[in-house]
Amino acid sequence: MKSDYELSLKDYIAIIKDRALLLGISIVVILAATVVVALSVPPIYQSTGTILVESQQISPELVSANNNSFADERIEVIRQRVMTRENLLRIIDKYNLFADKGKQLSESDKIEQMRNAIVVASLSTFVRGRGEATVAFTVSFEHKKPEVAKEVASELVTLFLNENLKQRTERANETTEFLTQEANKLGAELASLENQLADFKQAHANALPEHQSLRMSMLSRSELEFREVDRDYKTAQEELRYLELELSAANAGLTTKADGTRPASADLPQDLPSLKAEYTRLLSRYKEAHPDVVAVKRKIQALEASGGNSKAASSVSLDVARVRARIGAAQERIASLAEQKRELVKKMEGYEAEILEAPQVERGLVTLMRDHDNARKKYEEIRAKEMGAKITESLEQENKAERFVLLEPPLLPEKPIKPNRKKIAALGLVLAPAGGGALVMLLEILNQRVRGVGALESVLGKRVLVTVPFITTQAELAKRRRWRNLLIIAGLVLIAMLVVLVHVFYMPLDVLLFKAMARFE
Repeated sequence: MKSDYELSLKDYIAIIKDRALLLGISIVVILAATVVVALSVPPIYQSTGTILVESQQISPELVSANNNSFADERIEVIRQRVMTRENLLRIIDKYNLFADKGKQLSESDKIEQMRNAIVVASLSTFVRGRGEATVAFTVSFEHKKPEVAKEVASELVTLFLNENLKQRTERANETTEFLTQEANKLGAELASLENQLADFKQAHANALPEHQSLRMSMLSRSELEFREVDRDYKTAQEELRYLELELSAANAGLTTKADGTRPASADLPQDLPSLKAEYTRLLSRYKEAHPDVVAVKRKIQALEASGGNSKAASSVSLDVARVRARIGAAQERIASLAEQKRELVKKMEGYEAEILEAPQVERGLVTLMRDHDNARKKYEEIRAKEMGAKITESLEQENKAERFVLLEPPLLPEKPIKPNRKKIAALGLVLAPAGGGALVMLLEILNQRVRGVGALESVLGKRVLVTVPFITTQAELAKRRRWRNLLIIAGLVLIAMLVVLVHVFYMPLDVLLFKAMARFE
């Protein structure tokens, strides 16, 4: 057959007529196979428990919990902890889940099938008026037996609840312990810095920046004291020089006035003959009423009345002793004032050194104070976090924080969730004619028959002048009647099967008939 020839509708109808028996048999076989599959697949039951993630009982404005992770994240972490190899093997052994398969499955295969049978799904999040979210999730288990599905689902729900409580309590305890250790470390560091700061202040007590103004005033006061002492020192030196002059005069037998000036007769000799000679000389120059003449005369009279030189010598010795005593006192005062000057100079030098040292001390003090303030802030921050962690731990222990609440326990499933026998049967209704048609088309492709005048002209390349119709014999007519009867019986069987499928998988026929009649009333 040439490739340019296309089958017409009559050709397709002829093919269907010729292959009617094969097409009917293939449709019945495929439909029966799908029905058998739909009926033979064992049912799988699913039991589901619903867990609510309940928010904190106490207002977060009063007490804030430290666990701020997302609910989906916590659910996933708990799921991983629950579905460990140890837990799954314990559940498998407890409920003898794979007893029917015996030793066909290894432990790894059992665990893999067990994990595939467990379904953890988050439900929709409902946002409440205050902006808070309520999250719930389901824990399901699938099994051939509904009782086993319910028991295992209850076991898994219990594991989820216990694992959540255990995880949150452990996390709160670990957080509190960690923060306590960090607080103790920072406390020790803070104490060390406080000791360093105290030692530094003690070592530089006289050069601390806060005492700078005091040191400046003390330096000014010391300078004033130094000037006063220096003035007293110079006065004492002047007095000492005056006393030394007075001592020299006393040793010479002369007297000195309190103001340091000598009388006119200070240069007079102290013996009687000399005085008389001086008296004679003065009379030759002055009158008797002249003060110098009167003084010499009185001196002569005093010597004559005192008996001469012995008494004068005694008077001179007393003057000398008195002057020497005053000189000693003056020297002691000068030494004391000199010592005061040295002490004041030393004190001023110390103040100046401390004032010059103050910037360096201030730099070191600022560094220590900065480290101390940073350590104190960290310490206070860690202590505050530690207090919050302890409050969170108390909330977890008293079950007042965010928690998992069993909203709906797993129930005994009433009907299986799979297989979906309706969908399998519907699939068979689609696959049966499609499979039969595909088989007929395959046979036609393999069988290169020439059908009709058009196909013959296409093969020969010539026009057909006359066609001889097919003459049917009585035997052929009887054979056709038999095949027609068989097709009618097959159709009736197919319709009966469809009715049975509708009655079993969709709706009982009496109920369906009742609903159909109700619609037409």
